[in-house]
Order: sequence, then structure tokens, then C-alpha cells
Amino acid sequence: MGGDHGVSATVPGLALALRHLPGHVRFLLHGDEAAISQELARSGDLSRRSEIRHTDKVIASDEKPANAVRRGKGASMWNAVESVKSGEAAAAVSSGSTGSLMAISRLILRMSVPMERPPLVVPWPGIKGATTLLDAGANIECDADRLVEFAILGEAYHRVAYGVAKPRVGLLNVGSEDMKGHEEVQRAHAVLRSGRLDVAYHGFVEGDDLSTNLVDVVVTDGFTGNVALKTGEGAAKYITDELKAALTSSPAAKIAALLARSALRRFKARITPTPAAPLLGLNGLVIKCHGSADAKDFGRSVGLAVDLAASDFMGQIERNMSLLGAARPEETA
Repeated sequence: MGGDHGVSATVPGLALALRHLPGHVRFLLHGDEAAISQELARSGDLSRRSEIRHTDKVIASDEKPANAVRRGKGASMWNAVESVKSGEAAAAVSSGSTGSLMAISRLILRMSVPMERPPLVVPWPGIKGATTLLDAGANIECDADRLVEFAILGEAYHRVAYGVAKPRVGLLNVGSEDMKGHEEVQRAHAVLRSGRLDVAYHGFVEGDDLSTNLVDVVVTDGFTGNVALKTGEGAAKYITDELKAALTSSPAAKIAALLARSALRRFKARITPTPAAPLLGLNGLVIKCHGSADAKDFGRSVGLAVDLAASDFMGQIERNMSLLGAARPEETA
């Protein structure tokens, strides 16, 4: 029940999500019982489909992840993740600290794949819809095996999150030609194009392909992905700031902006990232909702968690991971 707005956003968000969810879905709410109960009283049917697990212990947004792991037991975030491990909950959704959530999830659930930490998944706005980009900063240095694992994780996630039956996967590179790129990118390329994985691999993609929807999933290391993400965010802010300045530059421009406000709202929605980011590669489902999320954002994150839990998401990943050994270049040469 964390985040910048606490229960004033999370509980109403659950009420919004409930309108579109199956009748069997129920919620475990971890946090201060008095505060949660006060919000639930305004939410009608939600109170009948929710159970509160009281704790007055919280992990602050500025808490160092190492401290969260050492001293976090019994906090609302800890208890939420632990409920996934015990099987009491199918997924955990939190607007709390990303670093703390990742550290606690790794400790309690452990990784299902041999990587240091879950990759950060971000939606990249495109002409025809979102492209899934990973890793966006969690795993700075990645070998070929890690990149292939990201491809498997991202492909399974995109299928469920966006309803694409067979997502196309691309490997970010400095050129689209087969001979381009460093050794690890080349090795990952060989594995992915071997055809032994159940992945629709397109090949190499370049930075200017991110917004064209040439592929559905773009795979890269955390260093490159984070640079790409921050560059994209900076470009988007520049465009929106310039647009705002142009539309407020004169009385005539302000009138035009007023007339075009519905189109401008649609424009803002298209370039606004999805508020939910799953922590992929864990032995359980954990969804990170951004800290400034409002009720609508939190509700969308809960909806994604329900969709992932109801799907064969984990099974798809497990099946492709089992095929990975046979697809390595030394076994296909």
C-alpha cells in the first residue's frame, strides 16, 4: 500500500480494477489496517473481496536495498512478496521503492534463471503500439546467455501484456547486418537464429527501429538499454516542452490549444509509459508500479498482474529455458 500517495491511490485503484476482473479475484492488502479500512469503506464491493493483513512496519522510499533486506521482515512490502512464495497470492503489486522491492523479491522468491537480478522491462512508445525493451538498467554487463534469456523473458511477457500471439524479437545492435556487433551480441544472435527456441527472432535492430514497431521485443544489455531509455525520455520531454511553449506563445495559439485539447490528451496518453513493470525471472510474479502512480495507474498494474497470473507465462519461460542448452552455437555448429 506504498507509493507517493499511499492508500489514497492504491485502494481506489483496486476498486477501478475490480470493474474489469473476474468474480473469483480477491485481494490481500498489506499495511496499516485503520488507514486501509477507512478507504475500503468508500469502495463498495471491494471490501467484500479483500482481506487486510495489518502491519505498521514500512520500508521508506529512500531506504537502501541492503537495509531493506536486513531490516525489512514484517514490513508490508516484505509480507506481500512472502505471500506469493507461500502460494497465498498469485502475484504481488507494489508502488514502493524499486531497489528494495527487487532486493526483497530476489531474497524471498529467488531467481528462476541464472542472472544477478531481474531485468527492468519498459514499454517504448511506437507508431502502432508499445515495444517491450529490456534490460533498461538492472544488469549492466551481459554475456550472450543473458541476452538470450532476456529474449525468452521479454517474448513471454509481451505475449500476455499486449495480446500478441507470436511476438517478434530483435537484438539491439550498431547495424542490422549479420557481421556487425561485438562477440557477445554475435553469440546471442547465433543462438536466437538457430530455430531451436520457440521464439520468432527477427535479427538485429538499430536504435531508430525502437519506435517503428519493426519488432515487438528489443533485447539489449542494461548499460545500452538505460542510455537508450534516458535518451528517449529526454527527446520526449524536449518535444512536449516545445509543443507546450508553442501552444502558449500567443492568444491565438492558446485558443487553438483549447480547441485541440482532446487530441492533445490522446497525444499525451500515447507517449506516457505503462505504469507497471514486472520483475522478470523470479520464481513468482512481482509487479512494480511507479511510485507516483495514481488510482488509475495502480488499477492498470493490478489488471496486468491478474492477466499474467492467469496465463501460461511462467510455463512458456520454463519451456524455452529448457531448450536453451541445445540451441547454443557450440552444439549447433
